[in-house]
Amino acid sequence: MSVDPLPDWVIPPQGGFTADDFFRMPGLPPHTELIDGSLVFVSPQAKWHSRVINLLVGELDAQAPPHLRADREMAVRLAKRQVPEPDVVVVTADAYERDEPSTFYRPEDVVLAIEAVSPDSEDRDRDTKPRKYAAAGIRHFWRLESSEGRTVAYVYERDPACGVYALTGIHHDRLKVADPYPIDIDLTAVGTRRR
Repeated sequence: MSVDPLPDWVIPPQGGFTADDFFRMPGLPPHTELIDGSLVFVSPQAKWHSRVINLLVGELDAQAPPHLRADREMAVRLAKRQVPEPDVVVVTADAYERDEPSTFYRPEDVVLAIEAVSPDSEDRDRDTKPRKYAAAGIRHFWRLESSEGRTVAYVYERDPACGVYALTGIHHDRLKVADPYPIDIDLTAVGTRRR
């Protein structure tokens, strides 16, 4: 039995991969991220994860003012060795409609980054990625988690004086905020049937 050779990207170069390296790699598994110059692969997601993303993209896009749009699972090129893929982003309409770059957004395009936490991504979604989003200047960050069968939203805003996120609210059942624009989402709708 012959074994196919491993792709070149399996072994990182000295100092890690750069964003330029990352975008040139053929055959990466879907939703691969570049964090601190290392490739991060994700495991298959639970139904809750997919459903909460669907709910957020639909509601955020429907409620957005004309100059903003919601998108899902698109890379954000934060820095030389940082290309995370938030589960949901709200970006400027110009960035959403722009043809190039077609595979990622820039930090200045992103108004809100959202992570739906999975068991394999707890540390990245709770600590690593929010710190990197804040350092890149993304003003708003949400983290959603499933807790005892309920969806809980943790809402953060970047403090411009120190460049880190401050918690502005924890939302159960209903997520209602005024910033980055008026948003009202029924969190109990995750996983419910359409009527």
